Amino acid sequence: MYSDIPKRLAAVRRKIADAADRAGRTPADVRLIAVSKTHPIDAVRAAADAGQFDFGENKVQEALHKIAQSTDSGLRWHLIGHLQSNKAKKAASAVHAIHAIDSIDLLQKVDLAAAAAGRTIDALVQVDLALEESKFGAPEDEVPGIFAAAAGCRAVRLAGLMLLPPLAENPEDARPWFARLRGVRDRLRDAGVPAERLKELSMGMSHDFAVAIEEGATMVRVGTAIFGERQYL
Repeated sequence: MYSDIPKRLAAVRRKIADAADRAGRTPADVRLIAVSKTHPIDAVRAAADAGQFDFGENKVQEALHKIAQSTDSGLRWHLIGHLQSNKAKKAASAVHAIHAIDSIDLLQKVDLAAAAAGRTIDALVQVDLALEESKFGAPEDEVPGIFAAAAGCRAVRLAGLMLLPPLAENPEDARPWFARLRGVRDRLRDAGVPAERLKELSMGMSHDFAVAIEEGATMVRVGTAIFGERQYL
């Protein structure tokens, strides 16, 4: 039942290459994160066999379950959903990157947990530009403080920004939000945030990742276009 995943994955990669070409970039500038949430480990293995290395999960428990089932695969796991502070320890014990840092408190809890586990974790600050009640993320005016606090981290490496724009059927409706996140990155850089903490822009999903790449995305989080519709119980 997963035989079409390699074909879907190849189609996504072609779209990434085309979008990168339109933006004057190379496909190597963009990391594809295959979002496997609700899909079983066999679907992950089918994508991994087709050369996919980075996988994303929304929930800590599902991520831990799949990581435990793929310890011999060398895959890189990204937590892309909201992280509750009481689950920081579990997340820090297993995932390789967290895209959902939205406060100084959460950053410090993940850092303490990762240090205690003897691990180093990449992290992105999730920015809430639209201030939607249904979404998480740090308001733009709180983002500089989170980056300032990162100077005291021992085990977390801030590497950039993440965005979930307002849901829209037309991908072009997301373009202004992607451009705004790029602007946030540029202002932080101009304010003196080290370049290595701003190298990543995680933005764009199955329906709008091409637009995100045109606006500077370095990571795109694609699930449905690779795995098909989510398999909810």
